Amino acid sequence: MARSGAAGILPLALALAAVATMSPAGGPPGTLWPGQGCAALGRCCPGRDLTCAARGPPRCFCDQACGAVRDCCADYARACPAVSCVVAEWSGWSRCVKPCQVSYRVRQRQVLQEPRNGGALCPPLEEQAGCVEYRSRQGAECLQSLLPALITIGGYGKERKKQGVAKELETVGYCVQFRLGPIPGSCRQVRAPHAQWMKYLAQGHMVCVRCEWPAQDIRSRRCYGDGGEAAGNQLLLWQAAGHPRCQGTWERLGQLRDCSCPEVHSLIFI
Repeated sequence: MARSGAAGILPLALALAAVATMSPAGGPPGTLWPGQGCAALGRCCPGRDLTCAARGPPRCFCDQACGAVRDCCADYARACPAVSCVVAEWSGWSRCVKPCQVSYRVRQRQVLQEPRNGGALCPPLEEQAGCVEYRSRQGAECLQSLLPALITIGGYGKERKKQGVAKELETVGYCVQFRLGPIPGSCRQVRAPHAQWMKYLAQGHMVCVRCEWPAQDIRSRRCYGDGGEAAGNQLLLWQAAGHPRCQGTWERLGQLRDCSCPEVHSLIFI
């Protein structure tokens, strides 16, 4: 496939095409004449660039599009090797964007090496995760009655441990048992694999919610959605992480050292 916009190939150039692939001494195909090719041109170009052409005949190119057009210079792969994107490790998670309400935190990573010559593109450079902070920026404790406990499946806790929590920040967790109130139909209208646990929530069922770092407040060593300060028989609020419409009420039954609920009813505070 010829490039549009390139100079027309003269009949003489066509006649010399076979000769151009040989060295002056009649070398094997692909051998370049002195001064030809990408190495002689001294640059490799991104995208499609009609000015990124090396001397001929025949005229050949050193841009990223030459592979698809099939007009690369014979030394393109050697002179312009593909370089994939390289990124740094993730930064630490930021604080919640908005304290005293269900919000999200962010982590980012930087590009160390931009991709070149058709190398692999960069992966996402930012991730977000749901969170709740139960203290204001000034350190005052938020009003619990206004805040739902943000929860997710217990398996997320195993993934979270892989991030390498510093030893001095590790704390002994605890479990809180709740009895669920009415469950909205939106909790069953989920398709994402990570949200399937919401389908198993049912009114009257008991769930176990684990409180562990980093959901624990570093000062009080507790998860503020645990209802520890609630009056007896008080209905508390909960919300499923990643699905704002899956939320409801539950009644706190008590606190245990370890959780003993079935897997689908074993959750963690975020």
